[in-house]
Amino acid sequence: MDIDNSKAHSARVWNFWLGGKDWYASDKEAGEQITRVYPGIVRTAQYQRMFLARAVRHLAGAAGIRQFLDLGTGLPTVDNTHEVAQRVAPDARIVYVDNDPLVLAHARALLTSTPQGATAYIDADVRDPGRVLEQAAEFLDFSRPVAVTMLGILGHIPDEDEPADIVRRVLDPLPSGSYLAVSDGTNTNATLNAATDGYNARLAGDYTLRGPAEVAAFFDGLDLLEPGVVTIERWRPEHPVFETEQPVDAVCGLGVKP
Repeated sequence: MDIDNSKAHSARVWNFWLGGKDWYASDKEAGEQITRVYPGIVRTAQYQRMFLARAVRHLAGAAGIRQFLDLGTGLPTVDNTHEVAQRVAPDARIVYVDNDPLVLAHARALLTSTPQGATAYIDADVRDPGRVLEQAAEFLDFSRPVAVTMLGILGHIPDEDEPADIVRRVLDPLPSGSYLAVSDGTNTNATLNAATDGYNARLAGDYTLRGPAEVAAFFDGLDLLEPGVVTIERWRPEHPVFETEQPVDAVCGLGVKP
């Protein structure tokens, strides 16, 4: 598989911010340039990863979910969905979905599992929910609740591709008791907006920052769990969040299908 490492790539830049090792000099250069404009981007990446862990622990624990559909997997790093879920519930089954050749090249790092559970990887585009669900049905039982995670992926879907419709088409075939977890950056900080413009100019594809209300609209028709759609450091934090702490310019939430 030919991978062009001369140009920065969003998945590798994100991996760089998270302290991973799967990046090249071009990714480090792009990541550092964006960090100089908006230093908070590293904190945002870290907090989003922590949200994933907290949400998946809740889903596999108190919510009793045993099936996970992770859309927009990204490059593997610490505490991937299957690792968090199977720590709580060894029989959990996880399907990762991405259409990025980089992620496909690293899929072997994702395809590990406890003996009681299962982990699978699907090479598909989230913009084609029908194909995603058809392939996922080979590993997951859609007569039982499924937790869908879309962390940092909806920003990669521009408005003209109707991301809310994509969310609806993913959730519609799933039974009552299924969950949706979403996190995405917001357009609430002028410095981040400028950094994102620079990010989009350097990398293939665009990232669309949306307002918190626009992100909350992805949960239409679902029952939001407390505390609702909030900045990601304030979703059921494991440690106190001080009121003087600068909010992260990204929001998240977890909803359940009635």
